[in-house]
Amino acid sequence: MEQPVGFVDNGKPHHVCKLWKAVYGLKQAPRAWYLELRTFLIQSGFVNSLVDASLFVFHSGNTLIYTLFYVDDIIITGNDSAKVQEFIEVLSRRFSLKDLDELSYFLGVEATRSNAGLLLNQRKYITDLLHRTNMSSAKPASSPMVTTERLQLSSGTPLTDGSEYRRVVDSLQYLHFTRPDI
Repeated sequence: MEQPVGFVDNGKPHHVCKLWKAVYGLKQAPRAWYLELRTFLIQSGFVNSLVDASLFVFHSGNTLIYTLFYVDDIIITGNDSAKVQEFIEVLSRRFSLKDLDELSYFLGVEATRSNAGLLLNQRKYITDLLHRTNMSSAKPASSPMVTTERLQLSSGTPLTDGSEYRRVVDSLQYLHFTRPDI
């Protein structure tokens, strides 16, 4: 990384600038963002969940507001829409926000509101994964592989780049945790 033009001291050309905040893209940037948002939420009266570090709950009288975030995606909901809107305005004065209105898709989960409540499903996430792995025409099976075939140490072609394989395994693990029935 080089210093921007105009920041180099000609008397000390090998010195560097000290950063006062995290720079987007650096390894520590997500942690710095989490700590900044967490500090703001706690100062605003929210309590950090003991079960999920990304869930914060505000409880005052009959008012409940839940804030769940993952990286820079945030869900804000509660039992008092006026108070939720008020909090969104406070949050937008501190951080740059893009309000997407009603929740429709978050972390691979589709949300559809009906008279009966909120219906959650992962149809799109699963369909996208099947297309990405060229398995959209695969048939359901009771076992993940043929039970009569014997595996060989040298069978198959080694991958030249394992990153796509790791992404698929990560996606399957996520589905396993959120949809143990499949």
